[in-house]
Amino acid sequence: MQKGILLLTIFLGMTLSLQAQEVEKITLQEAIEISLENNYQLKQARNNLDLAEERELSAKGDFLPSINGSLNAGRREGSQFIPGTDNFVNTVSKSISGSVNMGLPIFAGFENINNLRSSQYNKRSEEENLQRVRETVIFQTASNYLQVILDKELLEIDRENLAASQQTLEQVKAQVEVGSRPTVDLYNQEATVANNELQVVNSENALNASKLQLIRQLQVDPLQQYEFSTPEVNPQNVNAQDYNLRQLVNTAMDNRSDLRSDQLGIQSLEHQLSVAKASLYPSLSLNAQISSDYSDRIDFDFSDQFYDQNVVKFIGLSLNVPIFNNFNRRANIQSQMVTYKNAKLNLENTELQVVQDVNQAYNDYQSYVKQLESSRKALTAAEKTYETQQERYQVGAGTLIELSDANAQFVQAQANTTQALFRVIFQQKLLDYYIGRLDQDIELN
Repeated sequence: MQKGILLLTIFLGMTLSLQAQEVEKITLQEAIEISLENNYQLKQARNNLDLAEERELSAKGDFLPSINGSLNAGRREGSQFIPGTDNFVNTVSKSISGSVNMGLPIFAGFENINNLRSSQYNKRSEEENLQRVRETVIFQTASNYLQVILDKELLEIDRENLAASQQTLEQVKAQVEVGSRPTVDLYNQEATVANNELQVVNSENALNASKLQLIRQLQVDPLQQYEFSTPEVNPQNVNAQDYNLRQLVNTAMDNRSDLRSDQLGIQSLEHQLSVAKASLYPSLSLNAQISSDYSDRIDFDFSDQFYDQNVVKFIGLSLNVPIFNNFNRRANIQSQMVTYKNAKLNLENTELQVVQDVNQAYNDYQSYVKQLESSRKALTAAEKTYETQQERYQVGAGTLIELSDANAQFVQAQANTTQALFRVIFQQKLLDYYIGRLDQDIELN
């Protein structure tokens, strides 16, 4: 019995040890690297690029001759009429035949050339798409990481506020006990502490939710414990950048990988349209063949027949002229034409969307900078007001309501300043993303 209890204790100890696993610390740059390694959309983009490279290789191979070989062997048994007699004789014969065929397209309406160029543009389009997906992964990871840090800062503000409220509660209790303060102040402060505790719980829930969102973005083990390091951010260094809207739009038009991907895709479709039109032209190809066979019905051995007497060589040209194909060629050309036109329309719409996104991000940035400046001034004023009300309350010149209001305004000013600070930082990265200049090495300043 004691042995069983000992084993159970050891097992429980090992279980608790596994549960109390070491917390993995992750920095912003490490989070970006993990996300770039694990993100499934980035893996899909790489797979698409690999496929585009294979298609380009296949298009190059279309300029080379196609060579095929065949080998047939058989055994025939059955009745056969013997000339000069009236008899059928049951015979068994064996035969072997083989051939090597070669075909080389000479002209097919420039189909091979256009197909190659289409595959080359398509590969370059996939390269640009891969770059844009990479930028998107970086941006989403950084955004989720910044949200975690913001929620951590807000939670810390709420905890400090709770600690201050609890300290004030102890002071009020002492003052009520000696009769220097009314009992209603004690009740009011207890309600304030309860509300502050609730705010801490809500902030903890918000932080946990943002952590889960970041963990999902990183695609790591959700059961593992993670600690996300707070980057070094000097609030005084976060100031307005001198952006020019027209220059931002021009930069976006030149740098955006998704725009270049669409432009290259249109060029690829243009050559695909030429490939479809090539079906209307005659095609000319060179064909060559060498074949031989062996039969045991002939009184020569295998070597003489297969390698000498029965060898047949052929070389010739084949001209194919399209006349009528049930309107299939016309339908294919029209389909390619519609695809090409729609791609151009999509590009125009994307360009308009880029201008709108950059414009909106620029306006939001200007607004957030002004909010940061205002919140800093409000924080300074709220801090002075709170300190003044503390001094007045301690000497009996102020009321608890005045102190509570001043404290609430100070806490709200802290939260507003922190949120405004991170909005400015986030908006700077959003602008970098919209103009196509977001790099893996992100600096928060």
